[in-house]
Amino acid sequence: MKRVVALLLLWQLGTVAFALQSNVTYYVSPQGKDTNPGTLEKPFATPEKARDAVRITIKHHKPEAVTVFFRQGAYQLKKSFELGLADSGVEGSPVTYSAYPNETVSFTGGISISVEKAKKITNKATLARIVPEAKGSILQINLKSLGISNLGILSPRGFGRPYQPAPLELFCNHEAMRLSRWPNESLVPIGKVLDTGSIPRNGDFSNRGGKFTFGVSRPDRWGKAKEIWISGFFRYGYADDAVKIANLDLIHKTITTAQPTMYGFEGGKVFQSWYAYNLLEEIDRPGEYFIDREKGILYFFPPEGKLNSIELSILEGPLVVLENCSNIHFNNITFECARGMGMYIEKGKNNRIENSVFRNLGEVAVSIGKGILPLSDLKHAGTGTPASRVLGSILAHNYNNTTFNREAGTGQLISGCHIYNTGTGGISLGGGDRITLEKGNNRVENCRIHDFNRLDRSYKVGINIDGVGNVIRNCEIYNSPGSAIMLHGNDHLIEYNNIHHAVIDGDDMGAIYYGRDPSEFGNKVQYNFFHHIGNDHGMIMAVYHDDGACGMEVTDNVFYKAGSRTIMIGGGNDNVYRNNIFIDCPLAFHLDNRLQGWAKSSLDKGGIFETRLAAVNYKQAPYATAYPKFINYFEDSPGLPKRNFIDNNVFINVKMIHNGSPAWSYIGKCYIACGDPGFVDYDKMNFELKPSSEVFKLLPSFKAIPFGKIGLVTK
Repeated sequence: MKRVVALLLLWQLGTVAFALQSNVTYYVSPQGKDTNPGTLEKPFATPEKARDAVRITIKHHKPEAVTVFFRQGAYQLKKSFELGLADSGVEGSPVTYSAYPNETVSFTGGISISVEKAKKITNKATLARIVPEAKGSILQINLKSLGISNLGILSPRGFGRPYQPAPLELFCNHEAMRLSRWPNESLVPIGKVLDTGSIPRNGDFSNRGGKFTFGVSRPDRWGKAKEIWISGFFRYGYADDAVKIANLDLIHKTITTAQPTMYGFEGGKVFQSWYAYNLLEEIDRPGEYFIDREKGILYFFPPEGKLNSIELSILEGPLVVLENCSNIHFNNITFECARGMGMYIEKGKNNRIENSVFRNLGEVAVSIGKGILPLSDLKHAGTGTPASRVLGSILAHNYNNTTFNREAGTGQLISGCHIYNTGTGGISLGGGDRITLEKGNNRVENCRIHDFNRLDRSYKVGINIDGVGNVIRNCEIYNSPGSAIMLHGNDHLIEYNNIHHAVIDGDDMGAIYYGRDPSEFGNKVQYNFFHHIGNDHGMIMAVYHDDGACGMEVTDNVFYKAGSRTIMIGGGNDNVYRNNIFIDCPLAFHLDNRLQGWAKSSLDKGGIFETRLAAVNYKQAPYATAYPKFINYFEDSPGLPKRNFIDNNVFINVKMIHNGSPAWSYIGKCYIACGDPGFVDYDKMNFELKPSSEVFKLLPSFKAIPFGKIGLVTK
């Protein structure tokens, strides 16, 4: 009788009858009801109802484990799915949110539109603006008639600008469509610059746009367009930007922009070029679209093949939020079709996102740690307000506040995930304390991350890693116009990754980039494969130690066709290169003494280096204990590069090994040759050395690199 009473009491609390069970399982289905008990036969309808049931279960029963299974289908989230302290599991007894075995489940921040709502264009004035070859192919949807009024806003994007949600976007057949642009693939050179515009990097915040000429006739068709934007590299090849056209003068062939860019406008270099977008007149290939914001009409050229689905992104906040909670696992769920990020994690420990897909998002897939509210001005550096659930102006804030603790928690794991078609990067991985050197131990492992720059192209990278003691392992990162990994902080480990086809646009960037802070010691890059890095016109590196960067160990990596200058050590100290293989690289190492030349102001009294070293109390523990080599940084000829070791490496078909002064590095015994020294399969890029390779005979200290363990792990 007592057992029956207990079961009835628990039922009244809104939970399933489980008083004598050690493991509890709930079920959710698009066909369910939140008035159901959450059983397999009678599932809940929403993630929120399941969460609430789990919360009660944890409070009153403390089971060994709780699992919420989602049955097949899409779960539309009109607001973020939030989990907090009360939703936590305990170590060894997690709370798991998972797709039901062998079923496909997605959390979506968008809405689906019936393909029958897409109609042929009949308005003659509209048809007259469309290129002849596309007239019969473009469809339209009247969004206003469907009650869709929140279209978001088109806004400036690019270098120095904050992470921000996307405006409403179109996805067909679960693929991201593209705002119509011209040219479709190439760029148009900037002509004569008549006005650079205000230059915020030089302190001019008057917000004056630039003006330049163009030498093409295509814009003659755009006379009726009301909101044209241009994107490109307008001054430097590492600083993309997107700004609105304030005046298109078709007579004098000039463009005047509504906003400035960080560095102003300049012409003459290959990468100083632009393309125009957001034009009805330029929908000319499958996958392009345009929204008439005044009339609320969407025009699009359907993708090739059958049009099976139409989705529009709506939600601007994260799809899922984990704040102050621990031991929560997400498994085998697709997070998609939102204007913001997929998942946000703050504080807590040992949360895991595994075997999931993040796609078609306006910002990053996952942010681990706080960001910064957007700054009011376009600033290279500034101090902002820390905030949850945003990234915002975190890059500008971190430049001035190098010890910013993002409160990212510890032991968080992203594993086995596929991330693609995101707007502004892949993962923002924070964790650890730069003052105490306490490690975050947050990890990204075995993830495939690619095509993550639909909206911003530089400094919004595949993985941004900051703080202390975090890990990127066994990932494949590729198809990146800019850097694949950007690093800040100490004691990070980047290993066993396959990084390729990165920095395919622009100039003066690296596949892995860090710099301008000599306190960022202790980072290790090992057992990675870098290949097909760069483009045919830029100064591109595989690993870029920029502006005095120090203290990184780069060992046991393979570099193949990895940039015009595979490694750049820009004036820094104590960087170690041992047991690496360089293949088909024009220049393996560029070293310079920029801190004795154009960058010497970094060493000024009260300058950026003194400020950054003082911020971590570098002459005291824990820094003085962990990194004794730089206790006397300012007393030991700080502008002179020193203690950079290049030793025990293999160079195959490398035109030049080193272009710096011998005084700037120690070059030990290395193997240098042309041809195949005994790789398993040179033509198929299997660069594991056979045991019989002459490398081991002529350089016996060289250790075999476990090439087969690099990249994604198949389980």
